[in-house]
Amino acid sequence: MTALARQNRGNPTPAERMIWREILRKRQFARFKFLRQKPIGRYIVDFYYSELQLVMEIDGDSHAQSVEYDAKRTKFLNALGLQVIRYSNDDVLNNLEGVYDDLLPQLLLLEAKR
Repeated sequence: MTALARQNRGNPTPAERMIWREILRKRQFARFKFLRQKPIGRYIVDFYYSELQLVMEIDGDSHAQSVEYDAKRTKFLNALGLQVIRYSNDDVLNNLEGVYDDLLPQLLLLEAKR
């Protein structure tokens, strides 16, 4: 699982690359230490911030099969006490400012609840 996660980190999707470079590595997000392609149980999550117990997933196509898989994954992660935030590839690639405007307040709220 770790080898696959390492391989995935080296080959991010365009949306994963964009959110990493254009949001998560920016100064405003510097204190939020996200890991990329983090193995959790039998899954590899796109981004993980351990301090807030937060998973961020970038979802591709929304076929019925992938929606069902994502729901099962989210249920598993929630059972571990993790919160899951999801954005679509389309949102990241075509509305990055909207993703930023949605994500930062959620992080600040979770941080305040700690």
